[in-house]
Amino acid sequence: MACATQGTRVRIVSLVPSLTELLFSLGLDDQVVGRTGFCVHPRERVRAVPKVGGTKTVDVERVRSLAPTHLVVNVDENDKPTVDALAAFVPNVIVTHPLTVDDNFALYRQFGDAFGRVRQAARLSEVLQKALHAARARQWAPARVAYLIWKDPWMTVSRDTYIASMLAQVGLTCLSPPSDRRYPQIDWASFPPQALDAVLFSSEPWRFRERDLREFAHSHGVPQPRCQLIDGEMTSWYGSRAIAGLRYLTGFRDRLDRVAPAAQSADAGQAAQAAKAAQRTGPPN
Repeated sequence: MACATQGTRVRIVSLVPSLTELLFSLGLDDQVVGRTGFCVHPRERVRAVPKVGGTKTVDVERVRSLAPTHLVVNVDENDKPTVDALAAFVPNVIVTHPLTVDDNFALYRQFGDAFGRVRQAARLSEVLQKALHAARARQWAPARVAYLIWKDPWMTVSRDTYIASMLAQVGLTCLSPPSDRRYPQIDWASFPPQALDAVLFSSEPWRFRERDLREFAHSHGVPQPRCQLIDGEMTSWYGSRAIAGLRYLTGFRDRLDRVAPAAQSADAGQAAQAAKAAQRTGPPN
């Protein structure tokens, strides 16, 4: 990866939504010449940047026409064959793969060094450190959750993902079925949601809505207060969004704790109904 040099016109194509946002946070608005259709933040400032397709459906020739000096990609979000094809004519390819919240510090330094924004990157690190300290200073009671990212089939995240790291900062432990995949499928028959403290329904990549929560709670016998929508951008976007994400998650966890008594009451009600049903039917012959 080459650094931006004085006198060189830096032209950046970003194929990662959260990293596009980071570039703007570092004041590189004029240097970003291409983005994906999913790169939507900062909303007003990014609109003028030409689109080059999706994160996995990149128009290679469109990128070529923009004559970028730098390409920003991510191991999980972009396909390697496409990146290899782009690397044939883009001089500098910046590959990222943050897996924990703390990896953002190295990410800030990486971008600060690459694009001559060392001071701005250091400032982001200071603000992130304060947000982390505030979240970690709270005495969170441990809570077991499943974080759903897809439906048909149901899919979740494992503990070695960035999302799980973010949730862990507020005492939420991501549980998932045994699998060697970081985003495993769920068979609810062998992974009963009733054993979880909460089931979290993300707004992306599958856009879960309130009706999904109601249907899931009804069909799986889970108290509806245990089913909660969660902002996927705030949990899965790294870069500068991690700062707002930590603040969001602190508030989210507070709200989750407030509905916990309702969930416990619902659990008690279901147990009482089951006990009454057992008394009516009597012991088996």
